[in-house]
Amino acid sequence: MISAQDISVGYDDRLVIQGVSLEAGPGEVLGLIGPNGSGKSTLLRTLYAALRPRAGLVSIDGDPVTALRGTELARKIAVVAQETPSDLPITVADMVLLGRTAQRGALAAFDREDHRAAAQALTRVGVRDLADRRYATLSGGEKQRVLIARMLAQQADHLLLDEPTNHLDIRHQHELLRLVGQLGLTTVIVLHDLNLAARYCTKLVMLQRGRVVANGTPDTVLTSELIREVYEVNAERVSLGAHLQLVFSPLEEAVTVS
Repeated sequence: MISAQDISVGYDDRLVIQGVSLEAGPGEVLGLIGPNGSGKSTLLRTLYAALRPRAGLVSIDGDPVTALRGTELARKIAVVAQETPSDLPITVADMVLLGRTAQRGALAAFDREDHRAAAQALTRVGVRDLADRRYATLSGGEKQRVLIARMLAQQADHLLLDEPTNHLDIRHQHELLRLVGQLGLTTVIVLHDLNLAARYCTKLVMLQRGRVVANGTPDTVLTSELIREVYEVNAERVSLGAHLQLVFSPLEEAVTVS
């Protein structure tokens, strides 16, 4: 479980996150949504202790995240950040093996168990055939799958992702998020696309100017009224089978769905 209790985070004399609370339980996929500058990435970085809150508490399975160090933290949390290097001169297999340092330590040699865990992770995300390719030569969608494999090899049971669908085409966006949902891990994910958030997240936290303005299921958070207020666009809700779909238009235009 990932829990944040009334946390506030700032840079210099400016608060970016103010009094935010959230909770992601085992197997849940919690989406952080909100306009640009609302504090989504800052909040995510605070959840994995890259930033220290000025107030409040972040905990992982009841342990304060700031009290966890080194491999102890890596055994609990796996992260795909926006700034993940994409031009490393290593193979896909070696990239995934890096996830095993959480179990072995940075200086320990990889053994047969590590290689087996990496191979299983590559198979699970469907890129075992890319093991000998150089990571830098992969497409955006392939790289994201490899990073998910690295996290699986890490064997953490909490997963944090910052806008993982950026620069992916539509097919790979859906494939990646479907895979994340199938992992059964406690997941917090920053997303810009509200339709992707509606389809693949079990819970949503909507931020506006560093504060939570809605927290709940996609159906309860993604209302036309709230989207108009927070994003300043019209949004018409459409049901596509079991899924919610949103159709957007500028405020000066009326939305009509036939």
